[in-house]
Amino acid sequence: MCNAILVICTANICRSPLGERLLRHRLPHKTIASAGMAARAGQSVDPDVKRVADRHKLSLDGHQSQQFTAALSAQYDLILVMEKLHLKHIAHIAPEARSKSMLLGYWFNQMEIPDPWHQSDEAFNHVFQLINQSCQAWVSKLAS
Repeated sequence: MCNAILVICTANICRSPLGERLLRHRLPHKTIASAGMAARAGQSVDPDVKRVADRHKLSLDGHQSQQFTAALSAQYDLILVMEKLHLKHIAHIAPEARSKSMLLGYWFNQMEIPDPWHQSDEAFNHVFQLINQSCQAWVSKLAS
């Protein structure tokens, strides 16, 4: 049974907070959090991602970035990452967690979700749509 989900990106200030909050909204009965492979603990979300989230009426209020660790991974049944490189990092940091780790975009064209940091509004909007569709695909899979 998958009751706890961890969403991973690089710094935990753009993509993974979006994935976390979208999944929380759709799966309120599950424990869902996010972390970064190279996060500086305690950072809030990037202002560009906050603007995109606000446009879609998705609250990112209160988000505080955290670093991915082996101890953190042990608390979750499923770990969803944005890029294949994140899977390699997981295998290095917490080898036992690799078997429960998959791309967030796996059920949505098995795609990686690019990092929009320091890019245009269009890039942030595109990434939001990819994460939203990927989260919806996971919700459908987890419900069946």
